[in-house]
Amino acid sequence: MSSNKIIKIKNKKKKTKIVCLTAYSKNIAKILDNQCDIVLVGDSMANVLYGMKNTNEILLETIIKHAKAVRLGLNKSLMVVDMPAKTYRNTSEAKKNAKLIIKKTRCDAVKIESNKMNFKIIKALVKANIPVMGHIGFTPQFKKRFKIFGKTSLEKKKLLNEAILIEKAGAFSLVLECVTESAARLITNKIKVPTIGIGSSSSCDGQILVTDDIIGLSGFYPKFVKKYLNLNKLILKAVRNYKQDVKKQYFPLKKHTY
Repeated sequence: MSSNKIIKIKNKKKKTKIVCLTAYSKNIAKILDNQCDIVLVGDSMANVLYGMKNTNEILLETIIKHAKAVRLGLNKSLMVVDMPAKTYRNTSEAKKNAKLIIKKTRCDAVKIESNKMNFKIIKALVKANIPVMGHIGFTPQFKKRFKIFGKTSLEKKKLLNEAILIEKAGAFSLVLECVTESAARLITNKIKVPTIGIGSSSSCDGQILVTDDIIGLSGFYPKFVKKYLNLNKLILKAVRNYKQDVKKQYFPLKKHTY
């Protein structure tokens, strides 16, 4: 089943744009299922849900708990789970933890951020029949300071070489985060697997964003985010109405009472 979904994703390359969003719960996953090609249980939950300073603080067991909930809401979308920081420092550790994630969550694939040295780890996982999504450019697990990648010809060359090595290692797709349009176009045209952009222009084969950002819940809106809804405002209105009803004894009414 997972292999069929992955083949479908790979076949979308240069044919139709790939739609991806994040989910951390069953209810959100259920909404996304009929709309997204890929749903990522991202380590971004560290910031979005838990108010942590960076994604490195999220634990493997926490990712697994949320991924299990997301699985309950997904049927059609390809489900990818981020491997948290320090869970794939070597081949044996990576295989052990990736197998645990897949066993516990029944996800279709895992995502690994590149540190320009873990190509062998990706290759080992793929050899063990564990599908891998790569990730280059700004990789929060390894880079403390935010920056845009691919501004110079040297940076573009390095990114392209990194992308090619990840493709050769067997990754079925590649996230490009905060990469210049020219670099994203170069990589997308050179490699055979789909590129998924976040802050990396429409030149990529697909796009991914954090769901909480696009619905106006996170309070974090960098340049590359488009806010489609102010859910924070709608929730606040509902809570205020509830508060008023309770204070004035408009709730609960007889129809709400047993």
